[in-house]
Amino acid sequence: MRSKTMTGGIEKAPHRSLLYALGLSRDELDRPLIGVANSANEIVPGHVHLDTIAKAVKDGIRNAGGVPMEFPAIAVCDGLAMNHEGMRMSLPSREVIADSVEIMATAHPFDALVLIPNCDKCVPGMLMAMLRLDIPAVLVSGGPMMVGRHKGENADLISVFEAVGKVKRGEMDEEELEDLTASACPGCGSCSGMFTANSMNCLSETIGLALPGNGTIPAVTADRIRLAKQAGTQVMELLKNNITPRTIVTEKSVRNAVAMDMALGGSSNTVLHLPAVFHEAGLDINLDIFDELSRTTPNLCRLSPAGPHPIQDLNAAGGVPAVMAELAKKDLLHLDALTVTGRTVGENLEALKAASRNPEVIRPIENPYAPEGGIAILKGNIAPEGAVVKQSAVVDSMRVHSGPARVFDSEEEATTAILSGKINPGDIVVIRYEGPKGGPGMREMLTPTSSIAGMGLGGEVALITDGRFSGGTRGAAIGHISPEAAEGGPIALIEEGDEIAINLPERSLELKVDEATLETRRAAWEPRQRELKSSFLKRYREHVRSAAYGARLDDSSSS
Repeated sequence: MRSKTMTGGIEKAPHRSLLYALGLSRDELDRPLIGVANSANEIVPGHVHLDTIAKAVKDGIRNAGGVPMEFPAIAVCDGLAMNHEGMRMSLPSREVIADSVEIMATAHPFDALVLIPNCDKCVPGMLMAMLRLDIPAVLVSGGPMMVGRHKGENADLISVFEAVGKVKRGEMDEEELEDLTASACPGCGSCSGMFTANSMNCLSETIGLALPGNGTIPAVTADRIRLAKQAGTQVMELLKNNITPRTIVTEKSVRNAVAMDMALGGSSNTVLHLPAVFHEAGLDINLDIFDELSRTTPNLCRLSPAGPHPIQDLNAAGGVPAVMAELAKKDLLHLDALTVTGRTVGENLEALKAASRNPEVIRPIENPYAPEGGIAILKGNIAPEGAVVKQSAVVDSMRVHSGPARVFDSEEEATTAILSGKINPGDIVVIRYEGPKGGPGMREMLTPTSSIAGMGLGGEVALITDGRFSGGTRGAAIGHISPEAAEGGPIALIEEGDEIAINLPERSLELKVDEATLETRRAAWEPRQRELKSSFLKRYREHVRSAAYGARLDDSSSS
């Protein structure tokens, strides 16, 4: 056992003394020691209940003969960090989470791990740590929040973001806004919709590193507790059979994850996280695989914000396995890929008798919502290395669009202009110097995109940025433009009033300015950096790579 390097032999008597101080018995020191990384805190709604999940995990470990040893991990709430300096910390927290789990599991050599994340950066951070450490491990999330209700209709966090614009234009009064605010998020769990947290929790199933049900079983149900207990039991089976994350994660897992992302219409943030996760397994992927599989994988789900269905509807319709079963009908998945159940994807689907129970929530593959996947990769003279759009959330009238650039060098400037009524139908809002280095931290632009929707311009105004978007963003929102402005990317050369042409079917994003003019602007361009007080963000800015490579840290700054 790996833990014997810490507990075995005469020379490790001092180590055992410290473990006895925890209340462990001699018998327990002879059993496998299982690390339980718990990201519970009293700040994030998706994490406030994770002590309950951790207790169930530990019960499962003990029932199977292991000794659970819990340790903490941080987690940022993107909703609470939105539209202020705190959002600069969100994406960088992914690296800190991965590093901290690696530190704890190396300093204290556990035999196996169960990792308990839920919200946005915690899920990919823990997946990265699993693959980096490559010891038997299972991920089990805290589950999605139930959908809220307001005036007899579904409501979620995005409803509140968009309602701010409605108040500004006189369509809603402040009292109703506060009523909506109090009812949109009814309790614990990751926000109800195919936003980033739920996208990544669903894809964790597809990759094979989480048990079936991980992405969709609601946080408040007994089924979620049972799933957590099962995860604790199952990690002992993985340890017994020496099944590690890198045994599971192969090229087949990569293709399965990206195909499912397209079928589900996942958050555009998955295009940042999946490359960073798979890099830890030595599987470097770029944006091309997303575009390739988007063209061949139909979009089967229109979950909030792309459609009316919350995550609980997906769970009731059969969850991720039911979506996988539809894709399998057209041979769009590798059914022989291994998973943490100890069985293959195909064997899991057969055991679960996976099938859609609601053809509106999970469309039959013969009648998809769209023939292409939910995400598209655009390229052109604005984004030579690529840009990302959640095309399943773009109205048909904006799939091909040209308009004048309205240029802003920060999120705050753009938001002020939008809510002040200074943006007109047909405009293309450009927000730059918000990329991984330029931000730094690549903030989410949910406030400006929600403001555009709330001002009634969601079907008439596009937004492009070298920043990123919340999974809750809808509309013609194109992000991750690479290279970013801070590195002298072409987005830095756009001027007010320039014509920009967007064409999703052709996957193009073009600045209609001749090359000679661009060369003149390029010669005059001067690098700029935001002044930072944070030493952490200064280090991050120095080492972070382009969004086209998952905004991961370069190898010189990570272990």
